[in-house]
Amino acid sequence: MFGFLVRRVLAVIPVMAVVGLFVFSLLSLAPGDPAALIAGDQASPADIERIRASLGLDRPFLVRFGEWAWRILHGDLGTSIFTNLPVTTMIGQRVQPTVSLMLVTLIFAVLVAVPLGVVAAWKAGRLVDRLVMGAAVLGFSVPVFVVGYLLAYVFALELGWLPAQGYTPIEQGVGPWLANLVLPALTLGLVYIALIARVTRATMLDVLQQDYVRTARAKGVAQGSVLFVHALKNAAVPIVTVIGIGIALLIGGAVVTETVFAIPGLGRLTVDAILRRDYPVIQGVVLLFSFTYVLVNLAIDLLYTLIDPRIRY
Repeated sequence: MFGFLVRRVLAVIPVMAVVGLFVFSLLSLAPGDPAALIAGDQASPADIERIRASLGLDRPFLVRFGEWAWRILHGDLGTSIFTNLPVTTMIGQRVQPTVSLMLVTLIFAVLVAVPLGVVAAWKAGRLVDRLVMGAAVLGFSVPVFVVGYLLAYVFALELGWLPAQGYTPIEQGVGPWLANLVLPALTLGLVYIALIARVTRATMLDVLQQDYVRTARAKGVAQGSVLFVHALKNAAVPIVTVIGIGIALLIGGAVVTETVFAIPGLGRLTVDAILRRDYPVIQGVVLLFSFTYVLVNLAIDLLYTLIDPRIRY
């Protein structure tokens, strides 16, 4: 186990190096000149060139990439072109809303999707199964921003039950904090619920045909114990895998959801940075998201050994 952990941790280094090179190259080759945006429409070519020189944009690509990579290794993500603040400071100011949104969405989605998938497999081919799978298809089909605007219109504008926009830090109270996250979590969790429910149903259908499940039923074990103890425990590995993979959906969906509900998180920060061609901020946020996803996959691999004793590294 220790050797596997060391190998996986070491494998993070080349993965992050490739991600960093890709992000830096993509942003450098993207259309738009941040120096021209900073200078404004009335700036002369000399003013633009002076700003480019001050930002280091006039130097060769490899030189800029090497300097940027060296700063990353020392924990320096650079300085924002527009706010002149360190990128780490800007990320620190925005990380709580995004983490809160993703955590609430993850808990909500798992608690809803797994039981739905189990019940759909138990009632395979019946009305309940068709309703669950139909809802899952609908969840995949409707864009996130459409769901967000619809929920905000119904529950915030028409009924007035929940806030339509904004974020309240948890330090100001759990109630207001959670109230601001209900609609965004429902919006972001719809696709995630659909994904987990479909995989749970497919896995449970296979497990429910196994001999040990039939034996448990023959011995008079209660149906709930058969489904959620015997069957679900042995179907957990694929379900945990898709939950880990779905973190990428949460990261991508957070960008849209935070924009719809005006949540000042990392997703909103990313959108603003892209619109302003604020390269250091974009690079820092993308690297953070990539590193988080790599760590989640590592945690999922280690979790396999706890779920299934037959798995050993």
